[in-house]
Amino acid sequence: MQISSRRKKIAFFVILGICLVALALTLNISWIILNWRKGVLLFFGVIFFAAIILGLILNTGFLVREIRRNEQHDSFINAVTHELKTPIASIRLYLETLQRRDLDDEKRQDFYRLMLEDADRLLGTVDQVLKAGEMGYGRVTHRTETDFSKVVSECIDLARTRHHLERASLHYEGPANGIAAKVEGDAQELRTAVSNILDNAIKYSGGQVDVSVQVEMPDDKRVVLRVRDKGVGIPAHALKRVFRRFYRVPGRTASQVKGTGLGLFIVRAIARAHGGKVFAESAGWARGTTITFELPRVV
Repeated sequence: MQISSRRKKIAFFVILGICLVALALTLNISWIILNWRKGVLLFFGVIFFAAIILGLILNTGFLVREIRRNEQHDSFINAVTHELKTPIASIRLYLETLQRRDLDDEKRQDFYRLMLEDADRLLGTVDQVLKAGEMGYGRVTHRTETDFSKVVSECIDLARTRHHLERASLHYEGPANGIAAKVEGDAQELRTAVSNILDNAIKYSGGQVDVSVQVEMPDDKRVVLRVRDKGVGIPAHALKRVFRRFYRVPGRTASQVKGTGLGLFIVRAIARAHGGKVFAESAGWARGTTITFELPRVV
């Protein structure tokens, strides 16, 4: 209901802007026809009306952008609230059960395990929000020569454990001939970027996770990571937008998959801070997605 109301507001401002621009053009053309002999007045009149038209266009565009930005902020707040509230409620429930009931050791250990998982999920959400704030500055604080293929391998093992995946669910192909893919940067930041890419591929794979990960060095200047999934895919108009802060592709999938809309934004910020780039490719809905993450290579 709220989204529908905002769309009506956007449509209203767009139509209002178009009508005002059309009115200004009509007045401008009419004024030129009536005063075409008065050269100086005609010149300043044209400039004046052009300024009005430009102001109307800029004002309308600004209003539309602000409405969309507020909508994204509200979606982010709702998502973060859910991501924070759910594990807290779960931990509280387990603690109340432990307090009120006398459980056997096996059940107690099971509850401890579940609470730790919820605590990790809670910590992950907080870290992601803090990381998004830090990466807004686009700085890398600690640069060292790092074997990027090793970082990717570690992130894959972590993703398998975190998401309880079979080994076959994540296929990894390292550089040819076992050559180390050396890059210069912050190893922890690179782990964050790779982990976010893998988490996205897994979350949006649907019921059957089948993700291929490849690290290659096509030339002496680049190290390239490609993560392909066979999941829900991304429509063409959203391939660049998914890297914006708070943006989530609208639709049924966005409401089903939990997230804050910050993962790929952080990935892009880390790539740029390291002098690299990241982009997405997809043939459309239900046809999978490929995320390509490029970094400068150290030879």
